[in-house]
Amino acid sequence: MIGQFIKGETAVFVDAANVFYSERSLGWRIDYERLAEYLRQESSIVELYYYTGIIEKSEKQRAFLKKLESFGYIVTAKEVKFIRQTDGSFMSKGSLDIELALDAYIVRQEYDTCVLFSGDSDFAYLLDILKREGKRVVVVSTRGHVSKELVARAKYVALPKLREIIERDLKFKRPDKPASEV
Repeated sequence: MIGQFIKGETAVFVDAANVFYSERSLGWRIDYERLAEYLRQESSIVELYYYTGIIEKSEKQRAFLKKLESFGYIVTAKEVKFIRQTDGSFMSKGSLDIELALDAYIVRQEYDTCVLFSGDSDFAYLLDILKREGKRVVVVSTRGHVSKELVARAKYVALPKLREIIERDLKFKRPDKPASEV
């Protein structure tokens, strides 16, 4: 499915924050091992990159990132900042858009196709530059989380179309809860 839009060597860039909100809207989670296997079957992958904010004290999060690395992802993470708002509440900020964009540009000679798992319009300029350099660009995201700017600049693959291939199996479902609540 995604392979029809890919040509030559491929680099994949995952904006974890954007994908997380897509997963919440869809009601299912991505199995990143299955995703890596699928992408390797569909194309000649040079690298898989994953960008995320982290909470330093979260052992569960550290374990997840180690697992991603064992699947072949290059993980870039930075500490989430908590910014006090005028009403006294806190807003978390852990964006890695600039890191993703810089990496995609720096390694551009290594790939022919860029697959971006994000719908963030901040990446529109990056896609313009990559296309000017003759790169193919594919955006994978979800309705409601993908900007019209990205859809206008790239081949668009709706994440739900990949569900049967990349959905995380919930092997340890709680017996007292239906699968939709797990």
